[in-house]
Amino acid sequence: MATPPVDPAQLAADIVAGNRRALAKGITLVESTLPDHRRAALALLAAIMPHTGGASRIGISGVPGVGKSTFIEAFGGFLIEAGHRVAVLAVDPTSALSGGSILGDKTRMETLAFNLSAFVRPSPAGRTLGGVTRRTRESLLLCEAAGFDVVLIETVGVGQSETAVADMADLFMLLLLPSGGDELQGIKRGIMELADLVVVNKADGEQRNIANQTLADYRSALHFMQSRCAQWQPRALACSALHGEQIDAVWAAIEAFYAAMADGEALAKRRAEQARSWMWSEMGESLLNDLRSDPRVKRALPALEAQVVAGELPATAAALQLIELFRSS
Repeated sequence: MATPPVDPAQLAADIVAGNRRALAKGITLVESTLPDHRRAALALLAAIMPHTGGASRIGISGVPGVGKSTFIEAFGGFLIEAGHRVAVLAVDPTSALSGGSILGDKTRMETLAFNLSAFVRPSPAGRTLGGVTRRTRESLLLCEAAGFDVVLIETVGVGQSETAVADMADLFMLLLLPSGGDELQGIKRGIMELADLVVVNKADGEQRNIANQTLADYRSALHFMQSRCAQWQPRALACSALHGEQIDAVWAAIEAFYAAMADGEALAKRRAEQARSWMWSEMGESLLNDLRSDPRVKRALPALEAQVVAGELPATAAALQLIELFRSS
């Protein structure tokens, strides 16, 4: 059955009017890889651009088991009670074997998912590195156009490539568990250097004292790390998302971040740099897709791959041959 045509102008109008179903449809459209859908998605994004840019963009990552979903549930509820409208773009891991994804964030955020002042959208990570999907940036813009003034981007989890969210969020928050120094050693320095706010979760019960020691360790670590900008020195806090403790302190730190970043238009400069990075990323992806679909490249690829696998040809040489074929097309 043929897919009904999409009217980007009407869909944009519905999204700006706050139609939640239209927002979901718009995100599905921008996530599609079908050529017709991509053209419609570009038209949709052009139409909603004047209505974007007004939200607080907060990226959240953390080690497995740190309670990202529990934290977002508590944090989102706190923000809604304070009068905000919250959108959550949650990225679920994709199986390397089947390509499937559980998309379980809505089940883990039951209260938030059914609140009319919130919008929770889980998406599969696919093959995109960095803990986010390739179209997370576009989904973020659609949420802003729909009137959500706080957008939370939850990544898959901490790993070597878990830094892409820092290129699309204003503030990058790293959630950590109460533990000893071993975990501090295990956290990649790269992701620590990108964090604007470090939050030790599960600081309650028998773990409270451990959490306080962990907090002191991370504050000391942050002291010796260079900040991403002169206007803001990264902070470390502790909270208990399960019991709703110190969630207000986390938000107060975020408000302090935005107040500081207003100095010298630091936030505007960060967003401008992110937009430039996004443009180059899109160019790279588009060129790679064009190369893969080029008829000459497709004909030569099996033989060259076979030579590389057999150890008869260096991968670099094979890649250069394919690029030369693409250039001569």
